[in-house]
Amino acid sequence: MLKKLLAMAAILAVLGAPVFAADAAVKETKVEEKSVVGTTQSSTSLGLALAFGLAIAAFGGAISQSNAIAKAVDAVARQPEAGARIQGMMIIGLALIETLVIYMLLICFMMMSKVV
Repeated sequence: MLKKLLAMAAILAVLGAPVFAADAAVKETKVEEKSVVGTTQSSTSLGLALAFGLAIAAFGGAISQSNAIAKAVDAVARQPEAGARIQGMMIIGLALIETLVIYMLLICFMMMSKVV
């Protein structure tokens, strides 16, 4: 459990770091005071939301994939002659789980231009 928590914190730290760099870059610009405050707050909150969303998607995908693999191995252990069918269905399920994480990563890349 501690390893999962540390991995999630590391992902969040890596993905959240550019938000604070963008925050400093926005403060350095000499624009109207009102627009700088609004841009800084919205870009920081958007960046943190993207980081949390991707961390949660990665964590949920990893847990779901481990559960799917564990149940497939258990099913093959109970009925070895159905191993090929179970393996095929497991691979399709893993691909569908992974696409959800990739969709969140794609959303992060699309929204990153609004953060900076």
